[in-house]
Amino acid sequence: MSTVRGLVSVLLLSLTTLFWGIPLVLLTLLKLVTPGRRLRRRVLDGLHGVALAWIGSNLWWIRRWLAPDLETRLPDGLSRDQWWLVLSNHRSWTDIFLLFLALHRRLPMPHFFVKRQLIWIPVVGLAFWAMEFPMLRRLTREQRARHPQLARRDREATERMCRHAQERPIAIYNFVEGTRFTPAKHAAQGSPYRHLLRPRAGGTAQVLSLLGDRLGGILDITLYYDNPAPTFWGFLCGQEGRVVLDARRLAVPAWMLHGRYHDDPDYKERFQTWLNALWQEKDAWLDSP
Repeated sequence: MSTVRGLVSVLLLSLTTLFWGIPLVLLTLLKLVTPGRRLRRRVLDGLHGVALAWIGSNLWWIRRWLAPDLETRLPDGLSRDQWWLVLSNHRSWTDIFLLFLALHRRLPMPHFFVKRQLIWIPVVGLAFWAMEFPMLRRLTREQRARHPQLARRDREATERMCRHAQERPIAIYNFVEGTRFTPAKHAAQGSPYRHLLRPRAGGTAQVLSLLGDRLGGILDITLYYDNPAPTFWGFLCGQEGRVVLDARRLAVPAWMLHGRYHDDPDYKERFQTWLNALWQEKDAWLDSP
C-alpha cells in the first residue's frame, strides 16, 4: 500500500509540475524578448505567481493525500510585506515541502540558493533560472583556491539576487550546510556537531551585508525527524513519521550590516563564530526536540 501511495504521489507531483510548467515556459520565453528591467519585472511577477500556484497546488494534495505528521512552532510577527533570511539544517528533499507547509503565504516569494546541477531538472531547473535564483557550484576549499574565478561568479550571482530583491520583498532560504546530512558526510567532515554538518558562512554573510537593513529578521529553522534516515520517497509514501519544525526569529546584529566577509579577515572570523554558535544551539536542541 505504501508503494501505491508513493506512485500516486509521484503522479500528482508530475501533473502539477506539467500543468504549471506551460505558463512557466511561455512567460520565460516572453522574459527573454522583453526589453528593459521594468517590463521584465512585470513578467517576473507573473513567474512568481506561477511558482506560488505550483506550491499551493502541491500543498493541497500533500495535506489531503499524505497528511504528514508535522509539528510546527512559529514565532509571531511573520509578514509577506518584509524581507526575510531563512536559515535551516538539511536532512532530505522533503525539507523544502515542509518549509512550504509551514511558511507558504506567511512569507513573501521564496528564493533558494540552489546547486548549479539542478538546472537540468525538467521544468524545475527552468523555473530556478527564470526566477533568478542564485545557482551555485558549492566548491570545496581546495577548488576555490584553484579556481577563484568560479567562487567569484557564485558571489556575483548572490549579488544579482540581492540587487533585484530590493525591488520587492522576498524570503531567501539557505540550507547553510550546503548538502543533505548523512553519517558518511558527517564523518568525512569531522563535524564537531552531533546532528549537523559544518555550516558555510559565505552566502549568508553576503546576503546580510547587502540586504540586512531591509530584513524583517532572520528566521532560524531547525528540522527534526523521528526517522533517523529520512528520504523524499519515504515522504511520498507517507512513511516519514513525526517531524518537528521549530522556528525562531532573530534580529540582525548591527555589526553585520556593513562588513565584507570575503575581504575582511576580522569580520569573517566574527561572522563564522556567530554562525558556529547558532549551530551549537541548534545541535543541542536536536538532542531533545
